[in-house]
Amino acid sequence: MKTVWIIGVGRFGSIAVSRLSKKYKDWQFVLVDPVKENLIRAKGSNISIEQTDGIQFLNDHLKPGAKVSWIIPALPVHLVWEWCSMKMGPDRLARARLSSGIDSLLPNPMHGSNGDIYVSNADFICPDNCSEPKEFCTVTKRPRKQDMFARLEALQYKEYIPIVLRSRQLGPGIGGVSPGQLFSFLKKIQQHKGLLLLCTACRCHGVITGVDHQKQTRAVISC
Repeated sequence: MKTVWIIGVGRFGSIAVSRLSKKYKDWQFVLVDPVKENLIRAKGSNISIEQTDGIQFLNDHLKPGAKVSWIIPALPVHLVWEWCSMKMGPDRLARARLSSGIDSLLPNPMHGSNGDIYVSNADFICPDNCSEPKEFCTVTKRPRKQDMFARLEALQYKEYIPIVLRSRQLGPGIGGVSPGQLFSFLKKIQQHKGLLLLCTACRCHGVITGVDHQKQTRAVISC
């Protein structure tokens, strides 16, 4: 039996649990959200709830050997960055605000209020049930542009080093990452000093956080 943590149960988290819990009745879904009203809307014998902050939950419960198969980020923040920041601490990992000069290298960039940059191969609102086919866009029917995760991996911006975690599609419009991916991502950060671009991306969309790894951490977490 697979266990899935859905971090954040707003619109996208609710869509994820509704679609996946019906399709995979032998999977166990743990919904994490600080708002009780968000949690009680989801019902099912294979659903349990945790009324708490999602980032803190991930920090407290995601350990090597944790019994979880997939983690679905459904918060309005870059969950992967937030988790890495908690693991390494602000004295080693700090935000580095990216200038607008990076925009010319990115497709359809949007700057968040916290400094994150959201990118997309689409200049329109994508349907929430896109199956992310490899060959073509489901809306335009045209050949797909370069996969976003590959584009960000090849990004060359000043002295920044891009480190990219690819989100895997668990269902139409639903992306997730495995614990192994997260620990591997954290290892890569620990191995690089200086300025980094921490990215999470699927084929079409991505989020970028500029980071300054101020020190080389001694401890390396393994999966």
